[in-house]
Amino acid sequence: MPMKKIVFCTDFSENAEEAFSISLEMAEKFRAKLYIVHVLPPVVNPLLTDTDWVSPYEPVQSFVSKIESQMRREYGERIGDGVDYEFVVLDGHISTEILKYLEENQIDIVIMGSYGLSGVGLVVFGSVAKRVAHKAVCSVMIVRKPGTAGQ
Repeated sequence: MPMKKIVFCTDFSENAEEAFSISLEMAEKFRAKLYIVHVLPPVVNPLLTDTDWVSPYEPVQSFVSKIESQMRREYGERIGDGVDYEFVVLDGHISTEILKYLEENQIDIVIMGSYGLSGVGLVVFGSVAKRVAHKAVCSVMIVRKPGTAGQ
């Protein structure tokens, strides 16, 4: 299967770190472009109705700049000169934005951690990896941190 476009989705968790290592290795091996994607979820108070959205104190562009800086520190500095890559920060419902990006950009494979959030975050947001795996238009690789089977 030819791979020219690889998406690595990050929430900056330990599982995302494992997925990044595999994404980078595959981008080098296949000489594919690597898209490093993070989605800013909407800021919502779950106690309010569907129409009562809470606005962030900072403009979205400020959040985007901070995320891009974090991506450069955590991932960009580890990518060699031979890999073409791009940072992508999306805004909205996490799995919906990822799925839309995959389709619109004709991505060959998406690589992501098996889970990132835990506890209440997992209950509120559900499993992004599960939704992406079920609905993606491309191949999906879900990476688990070694030694975490069944957790």
